[in-house]
Amino acid sequence: MAAHFLFLALLTLASSHAIASDPSQLQDFCVADLNSDVFVNGFVCKGRKQAKAEDFFFSGLDKASDTGNKPGSNVTLIAVNQIPGLNTLGISLARLDFAPNGLIPPHTHPRATEILTVLEGTLYVGFVTSNPNNQLFTKVLNKGDVFVFPQGLIHFQFNYGKTNAVALSGLSSQNPGVILVPNAVFGAKPPISDDVLAKAFQLDKKTVDWLQAQF
Repeated sequence: MAAHFLFLALLTLASSHAIASDPSQLQDFCVADLNSDVFVNGFVCKGRKQAKAEDFFFSGLDKASDTGNKPGSNVTLIAVNQIPGLNTLGISLARLDFAPNGLIPPHTHPRATEILTVLEGTLYVGFVTSNPNNQLFTKVLNKGDVFVFPQGLIHFQFNYGKTNAVALSGLSSQNPGVILVPNAVFGAKPPISDDVLAKAFQLDKKTVDWLQAQF
């Protein structure tokens, strides 16, 4: 009998872990109080009577952002800091602008899956699976095409067309986060030891030092 109850307890624990996720909302909305000093996982809610239509609104996503930088790209993120009403809703939006040959370098979103659709131009996109396979999935996307980047996997978007490109991405978090791989590896502050990077990438230290100087 004891073994039977132990088995049921372990089964229940395994099942609860397997289906664990963010809890369901207990109210219609929880507008973020961005000025609160209280630290929680997310943001403290404003009082319900303090909420207003502007807390659920953003204007200007129709405007292209500046792509006159080294990567030739720019991202306009609409997350909880831009729309406080997104707090606890588990979703955000981004506009991606690309100059010709513009690139959003390999990066990850630690807290979100991304679904992207091309509005203008042509993009070469892809993601890489986790170790040990490191399989690359790529696709050339044209206007109206859609592609999904699974949560946490390294991915990229590249405009190899001769005209500007624009895409729109939905992300499954109010605060998806982003880790740009080149910036994180070669632009860390303080810097990662060039001994470590030279060994990891099988490069000489002069090359590593040069790469770090670019960031």
